[in-house]
Amino acid sequence: MKYLILMYGTQREYDLMAGAGPDDFALMHAFMEQFSKDLVESGEFVDTRGLDAPVHTRRVSQKDGVPVVTDGPYAETQEVLAGYWVVDCESFDRATRIAGRLAGCPSPNDVFADAYCDVRPILDHAPEPEL
Repeated sequence: MKYLILMYGTQREYDLMAGAGPDDFALMHAFMEQFSKDLVESGEFVDTRGLDAPVHTRRVSQKDGVPVVTDGPYAETQEVLAGYWVVDCESFDRATRIAGRLAGCPSPNDVFADAYCDVRPILDHAPEPEL
């Protein structure tokens, strides 16, 4: 079964990290690299991506059936999706244990101290769209 591990952040956290230099990110990058490498070695890795800061986001909604585009960040939003992993593992509990390892990720200015992530099963029974 595949699971999506969603990591969240805030614009404030992105701002705090913006002033950090490459050395400040070294421990975080090493942790993330080892985290993904461990998943590859266990055969559970499918994909991972980090996402750009919320200020580089566009929200598309509708008003009276017409698309409305709003540039981010959004004052009403406290947290934003910062990145994700897709894992293919034996159970929801295993995916949760994998996500739990992210609590140990170091970060510049300790911005991840209160970070959290969500684990969600990926449905595999939806039909593929015809292209």
